Amino acid sequence: MKTNLLFGLQSAAWPALLIEETGVVRRANDAAREIFGAVVQEDSSLLSAIWAAGNETTAQLFLVRPVSSPQTLKLRLKNGETGNFLVHLCPGTREGKKFFLFQFFRQSGTEGAVPAPVAVPTASTESAMLVTQRQKLDCALQLARTVSHDFNNALTSILGHTSLLLQQVEGNHPWRESLVEIEKSASKAAEITRDLATFSRQDREARSQNAGNINDVLRRVADIFKQSDKSGITWDVSTEKTPFASAFDEAMIQQALTRILENAVESLSSNGWIGIQARNVEVSEATQDRTVKLDAGNFLCIDVADNGNGIDPDNLPRVFEPFFTTKSGHRGLGLALVYGIVTNHGGGVTISSEPGRGTSVRMYLPAMRSYATAFATETSDLRGAGIILVVDDEDMILKTSQAVLSAYGYTVVALNSGQKAVDYLSQAGSKVDLVITDLVMPQMSGRELVDRLAFLAPNAPVICFSGYLMDETKNEGFYLQKPFTAQELLRKVRSVLGKHRAR
Repeated sequence: MKTNLLFGLQSAAWPALLIEETGVVRRANDAAREIFGAVVQEDSSLLSAIWAAGNETTAQLFLVRPVSSPQTLKLRLKNGETGNFLVHLCPGTREGKKFFLFQFFRQSGTEGAVPAPVAVPTASTESAMLVTQRQKLDCALQLARTVSHDFNNALTSILGHTSLLLQQVEGNHPWRESLVEIEKSASKAAEITRDLATFSRQDREARSQNAGNINDVLRRVADIFKQSDKSGITWDVSTEKTPFASAFDEAMIQQALTRILENAVESLSSNGWIGIQARNVEVSEATQDRTVKLDAGNFLCIDVADNGNGIDPDNLPRVFEPFFTTKSGHRGLGLALVYGIVTNHGGGVTISSEPGRGTSVRMYLPAMRSYATAFATETSDLRGAGIILVVDDEDMILKTSQAVLSAYGYTVVALNSGQKAVDYLSQAGSKVDLVITDLVMPQMSGRELVDRLAFLAPNAPVICFSGYLMDETKNEGFYLQKPFTAQELLRKVRSVLGKHRAR
């Protein structure tokens, strides 16, 4: 069985192999198996198995003296013929071992009629330098996805356990302040993974969202800041009693609000004040608020205002530019990410400010002609009953999910592979009320498991979670984005079981 290493190029259209410095092939993606055949997916597969005659050196020497620039190699195809490939290497270390990520791109002049897995421009159509740059960009984007995935798994465990403990301890507990700081730090780290996901082409396609309650998001973000505030800021949080329902990504809107509030806190001196307000807005005809054009319809409006230092008029038009900042040091994407999040939801964001008199940031989200349902906020309302099967190849995710769900009344069966889940459900008398599965797993993926569940547990609803951004409309059932808190997991489970039992 192959070593269980994360492989971010599993679905890439071009062949890719993860190879130890000894020459042993540890992972092969689908395109590599299609081009090179079974010799790259056996337990004892070696790079030399696809190394064709005519190369300037042997496979062993090539790994001893690897070069960073792309090389042209002759490789054996599964039909026995030889193909010419431009090979790009990315070295790395996992689990104490040195690995090389090989990416293969077909070149013109390849013998045989095997179709190329991806259309790569040849030197006759584009310069070799341009081809190389495109390959490096694809490699970097895939690396960003891989790093995001690893971080999300670790942060899910941290956020899950921390938020569970915060639910259990009293407000005056000596550890509470430290737990709040851990949760806040983990949430900040989660922003990094979302930035990586955003800029590695994972969310270019529109994703449908469930109608949410903006009040829950505002209170959650405000509580995080208020609990960690030591400067005596006056907070004024005003929510709409019955807010319009709006289809939005809670994690992304929370991230946008966090960025805005960070700027507000940093701008304050003595007697600081921050106001957060949510309100319904009905627009009867097209209008404009500062720089935001609003068509006729319903909107949720979120205002964040402060009485801080304000922004110089010369800098105000640039605040949404990536990497622009008036602060010392590099601040990353800043308000540019806020602008991207809100506009990707079909909304708009505008800002007004006067030096010495504070700043106001206003976000508009398209809303429906209905009202949002408030989530249960009391701990007792999050309890439930039933047998839940949790499937994930990461033990830390299994332990976190099991700890959270068991603490709130559920019976949990935790398994670390799709095949083990299939074996468990195939046993006589096995019964589950809900299945929670990761989508990205080795051997049997979460999507394959979902297909099997239609026959093995047809009456059990399914929640899929993943660190990758995804479209929730592709028949994977209900969806929970990693990293998630204990409350988010419990609310999702309560919601899904409630909808299923109401049928």
